[in-house]
Amino acid sequence: MQSADAKLSRSSLLLALRRYSTAVHNMEQTILLPSLLRDVPYDDGSDCETADNNMDLYEYYLLLKAIKNAVESGLIPHDDAKDKSHAALNKGLEPLLEAEPEALFHFHLRGLFTVMATLTKKSQNLTEKYLDIVGISR
Repeated sequence: MQSADAKLSRSSLLLALRRYSTAVHNMEQTILLPSLLRDVPYDDGSDCETADNNMDLYEYYLLLKAIKNAVESGLIPHDDAKDKSHAALNKGLEPLLEAEPEALFHFHLRGLFTVMATLTKKSQNLTEKYLDIVGISR
């Protein structure tokens, strides 16, 4: 009998989501004292100057857990402040929304795969950094 993961295609969205959920679950089980992550800068080795480079490991930990909860539980309503910031983003995407539905779907699907792979790697890196902090090596 094959496992559920073996039945899914390597490029399956469900498998990508399951990998992310598993990586975050492993992170949650490994990190027993999340407070040790406070004020530890996240350095993923990239030279990119992005807004999230200002986050410490503890903030990443909370972010990755929140995203996992959203993936597993579904979308929850945003507050009005977030809706206003998303309205500006949606204005810039209006030409894209006029594209063919199939092309639009594939565009978003590729983006979702990229985001899930990045988040999975970040949760694995955070787990490894925590193990380094507490002095446990794999």
